[in-house]
Amino acid sequence: MFSASSLIVTITLALAVAANPLAIREPLVTLPLAKRVNVTGTATLLQRDQARAQSLKRLGEASAGGVVSNAAIGVPATNQLVDYVVNVGVGTPATTYSLLVDTGSSNTWLGAGRSYVKTPSSVQTKDSVSVSYGSGEFSGKEYTDTVTLGSGLVIKGQSIGVASRADGFDGVDGILGIGPVDLTTGTLSPDTRTSIPTVTDNLFSAGTITQNLIAVSFEPTTSESSTNGELTFGGTDSSKFTGSISYAPITRTSPASAYWGIDQSVRYGSNTNILSSTAGIVDTGTTLTLLASDAIKRYQSATGAVLDNSTGLLRLTTAQFQKLQSLFFTINGQTFELTANAQIWPRNLNTAIGGNANSVYLIVGDIGSPSGEGLDFINGLTFLERFYSVFDTGNRRLGLAQTSFTQATTN
Repeated sequence: MFSASSLIVTITLALAVAANPLAIREPLVTLPLAKRVNVTGTATLLQRDQARAQSLKRLGEASAGGVVSNAAIGVPATNQLVDYVVNVGVGTPATTYSLLVDTGSSNTWLGAGRSYVKTPSSVQTKDSVSVSYGSGEFSGKEYTDTVTLGSGLVIKGQSIGVASRADGFDGVDGILGIGPVDLTTGTLSPDTRTSIPTVTDNLFSAGTITQNLIAVSFEPTTSESSTNGELTFGGTDSSKFTGSISYAPITRTSPASAYWGIDQSVRYGSNTNILSSTAGIVDTGTTLTLLASDAIKRYQSATGAVLDNSTGLLRLTTAQFQKLQSLFFTINGQTFELTANAQIWPRNLNTAIGGNANSVYLIVGDIGSPSGEGLDFINGLTFLERFYSVFDTGNRRLGLAQTSFTQATTN
């Protein structure tokens, strides 16, 4: 996710402003496009995602054990092929920073790329801040400052980290953390605050938004520049999904319960069980759709895929792809279908991840540990590009809905 080998493509997405807190009805405004490419390094997508998965598991276990560890308004977001970013203004007047959108962490920080510009609204606190992400980390000082999201969504006195050291974040400036607030516990020193309010918490506390939630719309893309996402604070955009939103409570199983964790089962085709009902997470910071190692063995056997050493992904022949069946994810009694097309990496972008232009690569990968450990899957960006998602802090639940891209043959 965060290594120097990330292919960074910045594509500015739709900005939406809601007429009411539940559904956006006013016209969307498209912002200018900007593209940046970075192809240095050697780590594969799978290696980055596995490192992140293991870090999330360790942090969640520490949190569960009580151990201190290290009106709806839309905001533009951009696809980097391996993660998404938003342009965030910080300071008065504001300087714009490109921040990764991460539901698997909750600190907001900057300085990995563009240096922090102090203004009259910048206030340094007495604390240092440090967070590790598995495949990246940062440390620095805590400030409070005015943060601006979109056109006029302003948060005064938002806690931000200003990095003096950041590893694994080439091409971006930092992170906009929109995970559960408890993930901020223990990230400050010597402060002993139990948690640091996230940007969403502060917007809700100030009455700027009427629901403490974030909704996310991603769309599959086959090119390095396309408008394909929306991040909405405080409500949902009915133009981005079809049917109704199905909600599932946050799982009680640790360590997935520390995140946007849910219980789900996975089957291949009509009757091949891949993963029995177990706990995992939904995460914008993970690129692939990851399953426990034993589940991947069953999936690999069912599909006939082989491991491709160049990309770290499972690979199919063209003939095997023609026979590939859907994966079905059952969540709180509702089933979500990941079609054959949705299970493959966009073929136009094969070379961007070190692959062969004529090969077929699967986006379903090995999480790196067996099932039964409390975080047995991650539904990452490749899953979320086919479904609308709602991260509802106020009601401790996660929502999913089908979109016009759920059944698309984009790839």
